[in-house]
Amino acid sequence: MARSPALLLLLSLGLCCTGAQGQRNTMEARFLNRNMKHPIEGQRLELECLPFSSDNGVSWIRQEKDGKLHFIVYISPLSRTTFPRNERTSSQFEGSKQGSSFRLVVKNFKAQDQGTYFCIANINQMLYFSSGQPAFFPATTTAAPTTAAATTQSSHVNKDICMPSSEPGTSSENILNLYCEIFIWAPLAGVCLVLLVALIVTIVLCQKTRRRRCRCKRPPNGKPGAKPCVPTRHI
Repeated sequence: MARSPALLLLLSLGLCCTGAQGQRNTMEARFLNRNMKHPIEGQRLELECLPFSSDNGVSWIRQEKDGKLHFIVYISPLSRTTFPRNERTSSQFEGSKQGSSFRLVVKNFKAQDQGTYFCIANINQMLYFSSGQPAFFPATTTAAPTTAAATTQSSHVNKDICMPSSEPGTSSENILNLYCEIFIWAPLAGVCLVLLVALIVTIVLCQKTRRRRCRCKRPPNGKPGAKPCVPTRHI
């Protein structure tokens, strides 16, 4: 399918123009099966466009959730189809006119076919846009856990976060035990490192102090007048 950013602007202008024309110029795009709510993957999805004038051709467009628009097919009043790149046929879509209804068929509905489908008619040089028909897979809902159960589980985790695992082999509990060991041993290792550095500094200072020696000349026979001792330092 071809993408055209300009189609978004045309869609906005067309919706305004359609609203100004009143209820008599309305168009409708809908599932051919009126009881259908959501398509399922792999099914043959049929849609129909009901314009207020069947004398003009109709174009089908799909809009994604993010706003991107894709041209699908143009169906002429004579039921001739023109697909992107001027192709007459498509392996994914079919188009036809039956009475006053312009029909689009998605042969094998897939995830990439989800979106909102519109039909557009150019009548007297005016663009008219239909209402959008959403075509999405049914939403899958998962039951949320009750508050009591969530609170119990949270308290159980907080209580046993640093307790040894009673069931070895569970990766989550092993990771928690590893965190606990890191929190315990990392500060102890830091304290031991500080003590080791302090011990090394003390030993170095003691070695320097011991090198200082006092070399004195002793007075012979204890005679007075001898020079006092002068400490000498070995370099």
